[in-house]
Formats: sequence, C-alpha cells, structure tokens
Amino acid sequence: MSVALNRENFVLHKLHSLTGIIPVGFYMLQHLTLNSFSLAGPAYFDGVIHFFESLPKHILLAMEVGMIWIPLLFHSLYGFFISTRAKPNFIGTKYGWSQNRMYWLQRVSGMVIFAFLLFHISTTTVAKYLTNDSEAIKFAGMQKTFTSYGYAILAIYVVGILASSYHLSYGLWNICVRWGITISDQAQVRIQKFSFVMFVGVTLLGWGALAGFLIHKAGPEKGEVLKTQIVIPSNRV
Repeated sequence: MSVALNRENFVLHKLHSLTGIIPVGFYMLQHLTLNSFSLAGPAYFDGVIHFFESLPKHILLAMEVGMIWIPLLFHSLYGFFISTRAKPNFIGTKYGWSQNRMYWLQRVSGMVIFAFLLFHISTTTVAKYLTNDSEAIKFAGMQKTFTSYGYAILAIYVVGILASSYHLSYGLWNICVRWGITISDQAQVRIQKFSFVMFVGVTLLGWGALAGFLIHKAGPEKGEVLKTQIVIPSNRV
C-alpha cells in the first residue's frame, strides 16, 4: 500500500488522523456510553436527553458545531481525498498481509460511516432542530424508529456501529504507527491486538445500546407512575 504525500498536505494528513481520535473518536465513545443507558430503561435514557436539552440552545449548538460537526466534516472529506490517492494492494495481489487488510477495511468502513452518519444525523439532530421537538430522539421515538420497516433501520444501525467501531479501533493502530508511537515490530503487534479487543468492546457497547430499545417497553417506569399518583382528600362529610 502507498499514499503519495507532498509537503503542502503533510500537516492536513496529521490533523486528519488526530481528529479521528480527538474529538471525533472520543465523542463516539461517550455517545455510545450514554446511549447504553437504554439498557437501564426509558427513564434513564430520557434523563440523558433531558440533561442536554436543558442546556441553553445556543451553547448546545455551538458545542455540537465546534466540537463535533466541523471536526467530523473535515475528517470525512479529507478521508475521501486520501482514499482517492491511495493504492491499496490487499485484494488480488500476493500482499495479503493483515496490515494491508486493515488499511483496505479502513477506507471501506470510512465510506460506510459517511453514508450512515448522513442518515443518522439527518433523522435525529437535524430533525430535532428543524421541528424544535426532541421527542423523536427520546426513548419512545428511537424505539419506534428501530422497529419500523421490519427492523430494517435497526439493521442499518447494526452495520453502522460495526463500521464505526472498526474505523476508530484500527484508526488508533494507524495513528500509533504514523506518529511513531509504536516503532518496533513488537510494539506494533501489541497495538494491533489492543485494537482488536477495542473493536470487539466498542461494538458490543453500541449493539448493547440498540438492545436496550428491544428489551424495554417505551413509557414511564413503575417508580414514575407511583410518583404521579397523588391522592386528593375529599372534603365531603
């Protein structure tokens, strides 16, 4: 495998790999972690939504644009630019090494993620801002989305999470090699093994979050129902 680099895009190439870990990769991990609150039930998941929705809208929007959307857009577009110049030699050659396979899957998973995020963001965050209604991203709304069309949308999320998990986990291996953090062969083998364990763990975290919408029924928890049952004493004699 080889990618032609010249001096004018060296910094952008470094910035591209860095943004894949910070802030994009970090955001993905915390996003899946918070979404896994679905396993505890609708009240816990909606509690996370209520927290972010309670923030001033201009502050929340500024955080999303500056810390998520701009870095993600740069990482995606420059990733496409790198892919157009790359020369993967994994398929149809004698160089079927694991590193070449990871490099090829990194390019493929990036394209899958780009299409997945366009769908995901447009149907959640963008829809919320356009309608000024957060119901669609709460537990009941997400459960309805995942179970519609014969669970086809759930299948899309299963694939999207798998691709995202792979891209992040082996992106960590890539940045360690590219930045000279792992120089020796032994160090590169260790980070490759760590990436595999991370890939499995992050995938299970994301799939677990999806499972929460299947094992719980949308609606108030029993504790919440009891809290709303206020007894009003009668004044009748």
